[in-house]
Amino acid sequence: MPPFDEEPRDADRHDSAGSVRFDGVEKTYDGETLVVRDLDLGIAAGEFLTLLGPSGSGKTTTLMMLAGFEVPTRGTISVGGKDITRVPPHKRGIGMVFQNYALFPHMSVAENLAFPLGVRGIGKSERVRRVAHALEMVRMEGFGSRMPGQLSGGQQQRVALARALIFEPTLVLMDEPLGALDKQLREHMQYEIKELHHRLGVTVIYVTHDQTEALTMSDRVAVFNQGRVQQVAPPRDIYERPETAFVAQFIGENNRLNARIEQLAGKQAVAVTTSGQRILCEPTAEAKTGEEVLVSIRPEALSIASPGTGGENALAATVSNVIYHGDHIRLTVAAKGGEEFIVKAPTRHAEGAMVGSDVEIVWNARDARALPV
Repeated sequence: MPPFDEEPRDADRHDSAGSVRFDGVEKTYDGETLVVRDLDLGIAAGEFLTLLGPSGSGKTTTLMMLAGFEVPTRGTISVGGKDITRVPPHKRGIGMVFQNYALFPHMSVAENLAFPLGVRGIGKSERVRRVAHALEMVRMEGFGSRMPGQLSGGQQQRVALARALIFEPTLVLMDEPLGALDKQLREHMQYEIKELHHRLGVTVIYVTHDQTEALTMSDRVAVFNQGRVQQVAPPRDIYERPETAFVAQFIGENNRLNARIEQLAGKQAVAVTTSGQRILCEPTAEAKTGEEVLVSIRPEALSIASPGTGGENALAATVSNVIYHGDHIRLTVAAKGGEEFIVKAPTRHAEGAMVGSDVEIVWNARDARALPV
């Protein structure tokens, strides 16, 4: 996929038809507060991009502007290189999947699927063919005569997904589509949607507040906060290389140390914590000497060792809590400088740890991100 600030190729319509571009997009409802601000974002054709963020962060408003249900206060939105900012929703040719399924309860499954085709003037024989193909795509063959009320939640969501795909759009928008499902079914549907995306090659823009869902399904994740995109990157970079303190705190669990950069040396920095501990860490590209930072370290990046073991970073500590989780052990340890750390270690590596035992917590500099505050 091209970087998010690059335009997709226009030479081949198949390659570019599902591409999306937001240029300088802003949205306000009251003329004062911007719910989306300074949005410059490009999505390549065939990409699976997730908009992730807390409630009120602007992710759903962004999706609704792309769908045409909201109009930007400023800026332009284009799909396949064409400006659609003022095009009515029904003329955009975009598939939509909602959390509440939005199926017509008085219509059978087949009738629900055929409805958007009829609106587009597609003939009966072609409607029958496409309905059969759509049901096959979502593994619902034989369910065409059922009514929505006779289906489980997962089956209804499959039908809603098939309806969004039946008129063969190049772009599909999904707004919290799995929010009403239980955990096990939700996880199963995540893989089904991702596999379907891979088979069809359509562009998918997906909204969720579920971090695991975003990391599992996406080619890239755009993290929103207070109307701004904080970072756009592949899931692994979002998790392991956050660019802001918000992204580090919002995605997963992490240990946080308040510190000041004392020295910069290439891709590493020496930071001094508020308790006077000097640690090696990885700063962002814009970091400056003397800058106050938040050092973020994932619990699984920490290891427990015997006192005096040493390493790139090593702090003497005492184990204050041990919780067994089966595949890993979660430890709370108190460093001599007063900081408290959470450590997630494989069971076989930490099964000897006991409350009250003296240990050393060690980690690599590349696993400690120094982020601006």
